[in-house]
Amino acid sequence: MKKLCFIACLVLSLSTIQAQHQINSYFDKNGVVGLETQELDDAADTLVTVFHRRDDVVWSRTIYRIIDMRYKQNNQLYFPVRSDDPEYRSLFKVIVDAIIDGLDVYEKPSDPQYIMPDLRDTSLIIPRENVPSIFLIDDDPTAEKDEDFYQVCCSNAMLMHYDSVSGNMSFNFFPYENFAKNQLKYIIQEQVFFDKHNSRLYSKIIAIAPMQSDRITATEDINAAVHSAILFWIPFDKLRPYLAKQYVIPEKNDTKRVTFDEFFAKKLYTSYILGDQNVHSRMITRTVRTEKEMKVEQQRIFDELLNFEQDLWEY
Repeated sequence: MKKLCFIACLVLSLSTIQAQHQINSYFDKNGVVGLETQELDDAADTLVTVFHRRDDVVWSRTIYRIIDMRYKQNNQLYFPVRSDDPEYRSLFKVIVDAIIDGLDVYEKPSDPQYIMPDLRDTSLIIPRENVPSIFLIDDDPTAEKDEDFYQVCCSNAMLMHYDSVSGNMSFNFFPYENFAKNQLKYIIQEQVFFDKHNSRLYSKIIAIAPMQSDRITATEDINAAVHSAILFWIPFDKLRPYLAKQYVIPEKNDTKRVTFDEFFAKKLYTSYILGDQNVHSRMITRTVRTEKEMKVEQQRIFDELLNFEQDLWEY
């Protein structure tokens, strides 16, 4: 009797361990590499976040950066350009699918002198019925056109369609590549701060905005050119559940699977500084006139951040 009880307890414990630590095969039942789709869905519902007490953050600075897809280190964010890849999606496609799923986006400030909207102001959220017009492919954006005419006659030139009856959006495959190939830059607002409780310098992406290269207007004002290229802003934490459900294309190691959320968390991308929050409330793009002056200001901000971190410790 004791032997039967021992065997029953052993079987129960093994089944419990197996339930807690599920062993998945590298290959599925068809003999091909299995995708961890279920694991990704579960992970997206339990995103890891670090809680920082307000009283513990004794220093912070807001930095704006540009993520350029033309840098080799950022190629994993740009590809694939096609929208019908069954396994991988680009960062732009993940954002488009998230918007169709219901993700809210914020309109950029109307004043070209300002880049970032106040994400606490919900009135800046773009209405769902107006979102498709953002993705309207237009050869001449300065020409006056009848929007109603374009909604009806040029529907094939829009990435998504809004159904006013159901309130749902649908994706249009036809013009996607025309948009995706010009999605060469993203601008992010980053908060760099020091947490005295952990004695560590952190950086957190607050918001991200896609920039269309074909919408940059010819002007000597760099800040106005950046403003014209921005499509909209997205709070990064609202986008994270969608980033956590998609792997980036592996590079040099097909077994190394990294989600977009991990890609950003580990800072596997490269970027350059566009500006910072300062007493003048302006970007360095509004104060410089040449590329050389731009690089000097970028290096100044970079050195200030580096020196602050180095001065925290005693060697």
